[in-house]
Amino acid sequence: MTSIAAACRDILLTSDPAAKVTLARATARAWRRGELAHRFDVAMPDEPARPAEPELLAPSRMPKRGRGGSAKGRLALLHALAHIEFSAIDLAFDAAGRFGAQFPRAFSDDWISVGADEAMHFAVLDRRLRGLGSRYGALPAHAGLWEAAAATSHDAAARLAVVPMVLEARGLDVTPDTVARIEAAGDHASAGILRRIYTDEIRHVGFGSAWFGYLCANGGFAPAAHWQMLVTQHFRGLIKPPFNDSARAKAGLTREFYAPLAVN
Repeated sequence: MTSIAAACRDILLTSDPAAKVTLARATARAWRRGELAHRFDVAMPDEPARPAEPELLAPSRMPKRGRGGSAKGRLALLHALAHIEFSAIDLAFDAAGRFGAQFPRAFSDDWISVGADEAMHFAVLDRRLRGLGSRYGALPAHAGLWEAAAATSHDAAARLAVVPMVLEARGLDVTPDTVARIEAAGDHASAGILRRIYTDEIRHVGFGSAWFGYLCANGGFAPAAHWQMLVTQHFRGLIKPPFNDSARAKAGLTREFYAPLAVN
């Protein structure tokens, strides 16, 4: 029987976006049906395979995009979000395949379900781009999204602290205003997609918070203080307001974690 680690590695090494989505969904179904062994017998790659497009640029070279009010600005915004979701497929399956042996089986359950969600998110965003006359890959994209994974590849607690509890939590902060702007521009279809993603991301951040708490309880660490130490060591960006405190709290990420690191 194929192992879950081997299945995760196969997803990471699949570069074509449509093929990655298909494989991610098939892997999640196979896992739910008991068709993959809870075994971690292969290593995850240092980096996932990349499609030929989009062109990946350093953050300093990325063109500035609008806030989603104009048609061009909405395309740029939706493309950027599609790229985040595409990268998030790899992040979720990498977490399951790389760190699953350190946790109960439920850890794999959670992150494989996250990977399936991210594949769905990417697929609906790409479909929306095509409906608007564009496609994923038509614009350049941020090259730094895998940096957080590479910086935390050695430490499950650091990965959970940075990826779901910083990067995905930031999405909870900014999405409600983004939805409001897109609604105001009359693009109700795109706004509906982002509302669905927002709801799912609360659950994803919650998985990160819960498993981070599990590690802290087993290691005898104070969760908030340990999170702050790991974020300071491994996250190169800023923890900055405004914060969506209510959504973060629903996900188990309370102000005692992030308020001491906030930069105004």
